[in-house]
Amino acid sequence: MYGDPLRSPEIRHEVPLGSPDPVVYVERNGAREVFLGSLDVPLLAGADGLVARPFEELGSDELVAAGLSARERETEIVLRACRLVGIERARVPAGFPLAVADHLRAHGVELEPDGDLFDTRRRAKSETELAGTRAAVRASELALGRVRELLGSGEPQTSEGLRTEVLRVFTEEGVASPDPPMISHGAQTAIGHEPGHGEILAGEPVVCDLYPLDPESGCYSDMTRTFCVGEPPAELAEYWELCRTALERVLAEVRAGVSGRELYRIAAETFADAGQPTQLTKEPGVPLDRGFFHSLGHGVGLEVHEAPSLGRVGEDLVAGDVIAIEPGCYRPGFGGCRLEDLVLVTEDGAERLTTFPYDLAV
Repeated sequence: MYGDPLRSPEIRHEVPLGSPDPVVYVERNGAREVFLGSLDVPLLAGADGLVARPFEELGSDELVAAGLSARERETEIVLRACRLVGIERARVPAGFPLAVADHLRAHGVELEPDGDLFDTRRRAKSETELAGTRAAVRASELALGRVRELLGSGEPQTSEGLRTEVLRVFTEEGVASPDPPMISHGAQTAIGHEPGHGEILAGEPVVCDLYPLDPESGCYSDMTRTFCVGEPPAELAEYWELCRTALERVLAEVRAGVSGRELYRIAAETFADAGQPTQLTKEPGVPLDRGFFHSLGHGVGLEVHEAPSLGRVGEDLVAGDVIAIEPGCYRPGFGGCRLEDLVLVTEDGAERLTTFPYDLAV
């Protein structure tokens, strides 16, 4: 693998380093080695089973003295790492850099892209990764509690103001938010990944979708709650009830070996029985903009959206998966409701990592 641990989840899973600088990771016959800048080598001194070696061992100073450009040096460094370790053929992630791949192949190294292999390696979360996810969940719940408090204060609130408050809580709790939290309201809540803007009015849905990152582990959490200031309208209350029912039905079936496709079917059936359209009932080729129009969820870890998928196509769950289950129901021009819990898959069931209440009215 070649890239930096901050942007490559495949590398971060193997190299516990939050560095923006690129590294070369090679694994052969059980031996695990990483080549990287000498300033970061001491940070990996305690990494179990991982040998950290500076780029100088690959002749990086020689390449600089020869006047090679940065791009020329990086492709040659990876080639030299392969030769030093004895790699003539390798499997690489699906997103392996094309320029590096071309250079390796031109010099006799065979490469086989195998995205599934690398996705599978990080499906079952380590204790360090789980600890990071739990820390991010706690921060999300504290931030949602603050949002609920402000919405119920009787003072005017805006999406922008609530988002600022969420980010303040995240900072206090030591987590980050690489992308702005989604706090939309009213008709905005029926528009996919709308981040939300403007003043929040009584009687309209407020969808809060938070997905902070724990910097130490590199792991995310993901959770959503829907609020309404004052008495919720009947349509919103109906959507909320459907989401709660679908969520509970799915949670009862989560365990290792169950497919994400089957969990999606269970949720979709809940909405279809109530007359709401789903991806399973819509006309093929026609976009769906109402009802339960998205998938049921996804894996969460070193990426906020990763394997397994919970949709019309979905993999079997494995023990150690962390999945976000997020049924939703919407109508254009009105808005909608989404409830999202984070769940750890076990051999015989699931541990719900999210504990925040589902109450709609504030």
